[in-house]
Amino acid sequence: MVNKISPIIQVGNVLLASDIITAYFCCDYEKCKGICCVEGDAGAPVTLDEVGEMETCLERVWGDLSASAQAVVDTQGVAYTDGDGDLVTSIVGGKDCVFTCYEGDNCLCALERAFLSGKTSFCKPISCALYPIREKRFSNGLTGLNYSRWEVCRDAVVKGEHLGIHVYQFLKTPLIKRFGKQWYEDLCLAAEALLKEL
Repeated sequence: MVNKISPIIQVGNVLLASDIITAYFCCDYEKCKGICCVEGDAGAPVTLDEVGEMETCLERVWGDLSASAQAVVDTQGVAYTDGDGDLVTSIVGGKDCVFTCYEGDNCLCALERAFLSGKTSFCKPISCALYPIREKRFSNGLTGLNYSRWEVCRDAVVKGEHLGIHVYQFLKTPLIKRFGKQWYEDLCLAAEALLKEL
C-alpha cells in the first residue's frame, strides 16, 4: 500500500509544497557552471528594499559587469516589472541577469562575489539564495513556497540523491535568514514526521 501525503503542508504562516521536504537537491556547480543566473525569461524576483541594496552596491560591482549589462542598468536600472507584474532583476538580451559575471565558462554573481570579498554588506536577493524554492506572498498574510523543477538543475537532483540531501536541508541557511531559526526547527520537525509516512 502506498502512503498518500498531503501536497501542501503548513509551518507557521508558510504553506510549503511537500516536495520541498521529500525531493533531493544539492547544487553541482562543477557541472552546471551557474546556469540558473543565465537561463530563463525574466530576472530574479526582488523586493523594493533589495532594489535599494543593489543600487547601493552598484559602484562596488560596476567593473565586474559586462558592457551590455552596464548599458541595461543605465537605461532601465537594476530591476524592472516583468509581464506578470513582478519586480525582477534586469536582464541582458532576454537572458543573463545584469549582475552575472564570468570566470572562464563559470557564471558568477557579481553581488555575491563582492559580498564574499568584504566589499559590500548585501549578498544577493533572497529569491536567488532560496532557489530552487520560489516564494509567493498572499493577501491573507500567508507565504507560499514551491519547488521549481528545472532541467538545468538535473545534476543537482542527482547529487542530492547521492548525498541524501533534501531541498529544505540544502537551503537551511537562506530559509533561516528568511523565516528565522525557530521556524526552520519547526520545519525540520514537520519534515521528520512527513518522511516517516513515505
